[in-house]
Amino acid sequence: MYVVIAGAGKVGEYLASLLLKSGNEVAVIERDLMVADRLSVVFQGRYLVINGDGCDSKYQEDAGIRKADVFVAATGQDDNNLVACEIAQRVFYVPRCVARVNNPRNMRIFQELGIETVSSTTLIANLIEEETMTGSMSAMSSLTSGNVGLIEITMPRMKHYAADEGITISEIPLPAESLIVAVSSGEDVSVASPDMVLYPGDKVIVAADNEVRDQLRACFRSL
Repeated sequence: MYVVIAGAGKVGEYLASLLLKSGNEVAVIERDLMVADRLSVVFQGRYLVINGDGCDSKYQEDAGIRKADVFVAATGQDDNNLVACEIAQRVFYVPRCVARVNNPRNMRIFQELGIETVSSTTLIANLIEEETMTGSMSAMSSLTSGNVGLIEITMPRMKHYAADEGITISEIPLPAESLIVAVSSGEDVSVASPDMVLYPGDKVIVAADNEVRDQLRACFRSL
């Protein structure tokens, strides 16, 4: 997985170190030259450190944002994190953007713009390692002998479909041995039908054979 992190203070540095130890590829954008120079020596693994402003699209592009699976804004300024995430998702169409929010009162603003928010380093790490690594999939229960399970999947920000137009269930190239059975949009839950339109942020319940989970993950991440 390729992760771009804007801001290499204590939160950003710790998060980058965790991701690198897990074998991920990480690019860090840090505006303080001394901090950037230090991190370029202490980090271990596959990484890139760029001295620049994470709110600037030029530095985001230098960091390889176009191939990023996740963008994390981890500076100590909520307004900077908001701007950085907006650029990442609206200019470069990064599938997932996560922002550190220092003032809980600002969380509503981020959420209204479709930006995931956390206020703890540990929560950011868990969010990326547990949810993003599995394509926003979480097992709900096993059926029969355990070969088939119900899986909840959050619709990602799609690269090949317009967010405001969405995608119909029939257009999703689901692997064999899998079927979308229900859709949750806000507080409403509906039984799935082929012509139902899904939008980023909707949650779908999929009945799938355990052997096709990797294919299912790849399917939704390729939309």
